[in-house]
Amino acid sequence: MATRASMSSGRFLAAGSAATLMCMTLASAPAGAQSDVAAFYKGRMIEIMIGYPPGGSYDNFARLTSAHLGKYIPGNPTFVIKNRPGASPGVVRSLVETAPRDGSLISILPETIAIIQLTQPNVGKWDVRDFRYIGSFADVNAAFMLRKGAPAQTIEELKTVPVNVGCNNHLGVAYIYPTIMKKLGGFPFNVICGYPGTNNFPPAMLRGEIDVVSGTWSTWKNIAAANPGELRPVIQSGLKRHSELPDVPLMQELVADPKSKRVIEFLSAGSAVGRALIVPPGLPTERLAALRSAFDRVVRDPDFLAQASRMGVEIDPTSGAETQRISDAIIETPAPIVQMAIQASQ
Repeated sequence: MATRASMSSGRFLAAGSAATLMCMTLASAPAGAQSDVAAFYKGRMIEIMIGYPPGGSYDNFARLTSAHLGKYIPGNPTFVIKNRPGASPGVVRSLVETAPRDGSLISILPETIAIIQLTQPNVGKWDVRDFRYIGSFADVNAAFMLRKGAPAQTIEELKTVPVNVGCNNHLGVAYIYPTIMKKLGGFPFNVICGYPGTNNFPPAMLRGEIDVVSGTWSTWKNIAAANPGELRPVIQSGLKRHSELPDVPLMQELVADPKSKRVIEFLSAGSAVGRALIVPPGLPTERLAALRSAFDRVVRDPDFLAQASRMGVEIDPTSGAETQRISDAIIETPAPIVQMAIQASQ
């Protein structure tokens, strides 16, 4: 299993893993608290809410969660997945405003929600510090995937030749990353939003309708493998190059201005949050401990790992407490960097 990328320059550095501590905390909890958790979850169905259609990376992790997490939660609840395509901002707001806060609903949200809170306050009307992360399955370096017949085929050509870039919504990396490369890197991207989800991008690219899509590499490498020679990564996001993309430059490596580099690093910091399970504010402490402990166990489960491998899903987990610290650190980004990011991402 690959080592998860560390946060660069100390700005987003998270302290050591809290998985062992969380397990010890749950194990030492009063027997009454554990039995209360089991009594709550026994016979219960937990809803997994995501803002994307079936078939993408969010849905893949939701299905893995649904298949395996319940065996490690006291009371052994079952799961149902609720897809709400095109409703990512609505999903986040519903978790704040109307979702049950008793542990009967969890979600997988865009890794950018802390960044959106700071850079798009008219959209990000939430405080991610109020949410609680259960754990992250893997980080999510994004790759700019380029189709074979695009008008530009090299980094230098992409800096001067306009290309069409596909986008599904303004919260995700399909919009944010191309937009900041357009503003800070001078790339003449024509960003076209309105696609429901990841599954809609490959056919549009093969038709020549769009030329580039920014999306999670762990998903797009499988799409590229299914279409040999048609799609390839040319730029990636993140704070460190993905081990499978050692020759693909990071976005910040393609700009010269030091402040612009810092802005891109801030806007890329969500990659370390990754594909994570999150619950609404106000979840009782003992249930949060039970869910975090269950996550720490399921990501070591041989059946879970075998199914993830069959699905082509990358697993490189981070505990809930660690993911929480990464997210909270993003919120502490200095205001001048945030202001520059706002100007670059709009």
